[in-house]
This record gives sequence, structure tokens and C-alpha cells, in this order.
Amino acid sequence: MLEEHRLRLLSAMTDGGLWPADSPWVREAMEAVPRDLLAPEAVHVWTGERYEAVRRAEAPEAWAAAVHPGPYGSTVTQVTDSMPTSSISCAAIVATMLDSLALEPGHQVLELGTGSGWNAALLAHRTGQGHVTSIEIDAELAARAHRCIEAAGHQVRVITGDGDAELPEGEAFDRVISTYAVEDVPWAWVERTRPGGRIVTPWGHTGCVALTVADDGASATGWMQAPARFMPTRRTGRPPAPFERVRGGGGGLPAQFPRDVDQLARPDVLFALRVLLPDVQIDTRAAQADGQITAWLGDGRSSWAVLQQAGTDVNAHRGGERNLVDEVTRAWAVWEERGAPGMYDFGLHLTPDADHVFTGDDPHGPRWQPLAYAL
Repeated sequence: MLEEHRLRLLSAMTDGGLWPADSPWVREAMEAVPRDLLAPEAVHVWTGERYEAVRRAEAPEAWAAAVHPGPYGSTVTQVTDSMPTSSISCAAIVATMLDSLALEPGHQVLELGTGSGWNAALLAHRTGQGHVTSIEIDAELAARAHRCIEAAGHQVRVITGDGDAELPEGEAFDRVISTYAVEDVPWAWVERTRPGGRIVTPWGHTGCVALTVADDGASATGWMQAPARFMPTRRTGRPPAPFERVRGGGGGLPAQFPRDVDQLARPDVLFALRVLLPDVQIDTRAAQADGQITAWLGDGRSSWAVLQQAGTDVNAHRGGERNLVDEVTRAWAVWEERGAPGMYDFGLHLTPDADHVFTGDDPHGPRWQPLAYAL
């Protein structure tokens, strides 16, 4: 039964053409280190209303299905205050990020966000034993991951700490990879990466970027690699992602949205809006049985909007200090005025003092600045 689910996921990756051609080791690693070796005895499944635990001992078939979903399915491994706070990422994006890392045997790797330990074990499978250091802010998760990684036959140094700031002193790495999303790539990551090394991380809440550190170590530059949604950085005392707290709406003021709501799900649109409105989160839901498409907007504080479309009719409501419907409409127009570049046209350039987003091949070319909003 478990083997069937393992093979089904691997076959789906093959059928979808999702194995990176330039990194055949990724497939070999995923075949040698299946997700279930690192998954906890209880995982969590969304029922449509809440997350419910699925325990291996009680429901082995359901557990196996949850641990080995389709290539784009993640496995929630921890829920805190009704919010998911740790997961095993979907196989497709893990494969893409590992490919982007350009990892070679013998490389010294720093991973931020150990989670279940699956990604760390895949890294160790490639680099050889003892070359991977992984940092996890949750002490319980760190201890469990270390045990499971060892049980799977790999040696990874697992440290409990804040991957944004608490890095091993005096050490340099060939590769750095994060399994959680950051709004700003910490300069400390660049400082700990050797010149010419790579940093791969989810950036913002819509995609992942691969950066190369300059030969003089004074900057890092790279381009977006794939659309992706990851859990945000989770520093001590920081609450879970705030979107759930504002998307309910509850009435609000009517608003006008002159676009098709389903276009908000396009990766290129989502990424451009993230660049121009970095604090606005956008969540979309596919068409319901009645044909309705819904999108939620939120700034993580008090402003929100709900967009609903059935056929050609769009019903929009908003609340809070900011008019997020107008802001998204304006940002969309600015993106189109600038030629509507796709996600893969965007790059990120970091220096010790600042970072900026650009499009095209020149990191010193025209910059994309966040739009100001008026209250």
C-alpha cells in the first residue's frame, strides 16, 4: 500500500515532465529517500473547514495518501492555533529548488528550516554525509527531524535556532537554501556563502529565487525560478500568517474591480502585484459548483477585500483603512504599462545596504519600486 503511493507520486512526476533534466540526481535522491521516511506519525488534512489529524496507526491508507500526494501537493505536519506551521513541501517545487541550487558532491550546505528533515536528507544524499547543516527554530521539530534523518541513514548537523539571524559563527558554505519564505533575503545569508556560491529561497509569497554571490562577496544577484507558495519565516514570538484573520470580510463597502477575478491566479500577475504591493496578500479559490470564483486580499493588519465573479459579473467589497481593490487595480495597470514582464523576467540584486527588483539582464537597470498607497 505505502509502496503504491510512493510509486504513484514518482510516476506523476515523470508523466508531468517535472524531473529536472540537468540534475538527474534529484530523481535518484527522491527514489532513495521517500517522503514517508521523514513524515511524522500524524499529519493534517484540510477538511474544508479545519485541519484534522490523520494518524498512521489508525488510518494507514489515508496517511500514505496524505504523505504522498500529487506532485503539487504538500503535507501539513504541524498545526498551531488552527494554522499550519510546518509541512513537507510539494515534490515538484522541491525538485525545482534543488535543481536551481546546482549542488555537487562535497559541497558544504546550509539549510534554513529543517521541518520534517526530508529536504535535508535529500541534500545529504547528494553531497555526501556530514556536509549539510540545517537550522530549525522549533526545538521539538529539530529533535524529531534529527532522529528521522539518522534513521534514514544520513548524517546532518541539526541546530535549533533562528535561520534568519542565528547562523554558525565563522563558517562559510558553498550553497544556502531556505525552506520558508522571506520578504527580504537576510544579508547574513550572503555573508556566509562563498564567492560564486548559490542561495535559493522562496521570496515574497509567490515564487522562489536563485542568487549567485559575486566574486568579491559584495553583492548577490539572481532571477526567479518558479512560482511557489511557502510558509513565511517564523521567528520567536511572531504570530502565524495573518491572512486568515482578515479574509472573512463580513460586509464592508462596495467596490469596483474592472478585471476578471480568475486572472489573479496567474503566476505572472501575482508576482508583479507582489513586487508593487509587497504587503498585500492575495488568495484565490477556483470556480465552485455554481461557477463562482473568489479572491481575497489582505494587508495582514486591518484592510481586506473580497472579489467574487460569476460569469462576467464581479461583486467586490472591501474594509479597513486602505482600498485594496483600487491598489490592486492600479498596480495591475502599472505592470501592463511597463510591458507586462513575466515572472522569469524579474531578478533580485542584493547589497549590504539594500536590495532591489529589476527586469531584464542588467541588475543595474530600471528598478521596480513598491507603489505608495494613500489613506
